[in-house]
Amino acid sequence: MTGSTSLRRLLCLAFTMTTITRAAVAVADDARFDKKTYTFKTVGETEIKADVYRHADGKVRPVLVWIHGGALIMGSRTGVPGQLMELCNSDGFVLVSIDYRLAPEVKLPAIIEDVKDAISWVRRDGTKLFHADPGKLVVAGGSAGGYLTMMTGFAVEPRPTALVAYWGYGDVDGDWYAKPSEHYRSTAALVSKDEAYAGVGGAVVTGSDGGADQQKARSRFYLYLRQNGLWPKEVVGFDPATERAKFDPYCPIRNIDERYPPILMIHGTVDTDVPYDQSAAMARELTRRNRPHELITVPAAGHGLAGGDKQLIADAHARAAEFIRKHLK
Repeated sequence: MTGSTSLRRLLCLAFTMTTITRAAVAVADDARFDKKTYTFKTVGETEIKADVYRHADGKVRPVLVWIHGGALIMGSRTGVPGQLMELCNSDGFVLVSIDYRLAPEVKLPAIIEDVKDAISWVRRDGTKLFHADPGKLVVAGGSAGGYLTMMTGFAVEPRPTALVAYWGYGDVDGDWYAKPSEHYRSTAALVSKDEAYAGVGGAVVTGSDGGADQQKARSRFYLYLRQNGLWPKEVVGFDPATERAKFDPYCPIRNIDERYPPILMIHGTVDTDVPYDQSAAMARELTRRNRPHELITVPAAGHGLAGGDKQLIADAHARAAEFIRKHLK
């Protein structure tokens, strides 16, 4: 892969599985399935928002919460997977797509608090604002959103009904994040420290929707972190070499207990951004803990299932839809 191709893929990371397809736009424009935007939390001058899609009626409906990806540095609530939008429309679910404050302007503990507060808001205020059924709530997310989804399995009370993690990860201090990535060092020109930090560190943001320049700046920062093994320090806020115990509360694989919700995971075997073994290791630990789970493996597929067999990808998404239906109906 050339450096330019790698960068293009990096620019797309925040939108992997979150680009609204033409079909999803058509669904969102349907008068029967409206979108409303709410502010669920304010920190200082920063408003953190959620987009709520639902049928325009007063019926109490189950909820699917979507958490976007982007390495906790990029992405926003405005990108929702088309197949999940269609599922919620066809099956009558409420779809809530949440934002959260992005790193490095805040660190992971604050991001986790935003996710917890978002789900608490859905359960507390959603009953009045958009007729949500707080007892039927599935959380789903892709990449970093898949990681945050796994976090809700133990960090949120009451626990979600079930989880769907697309190419997520169960730890944030492993060598894959804490050491320089040979993939990103060999497929893209090295980013300098000055360039990396030039585009971040200002005002707190809750979504990288500020245009191509902002997206490029934040993706270059991410690339620099991966090329130098600095993601845990800059995003989590701790040094894995000297503060390993501080990472434990932020690693789902170390926090699976007897109440961890049923989870379905999807991952490609040749993912060069989030290693396939991140999901496989979660599956092994879930088995050891006797917790219900399913791992759908897509051979020869990369991050976001790029390059995988189209039928296998379609089958994986169909199985995820079936899993969500099972737990919301």
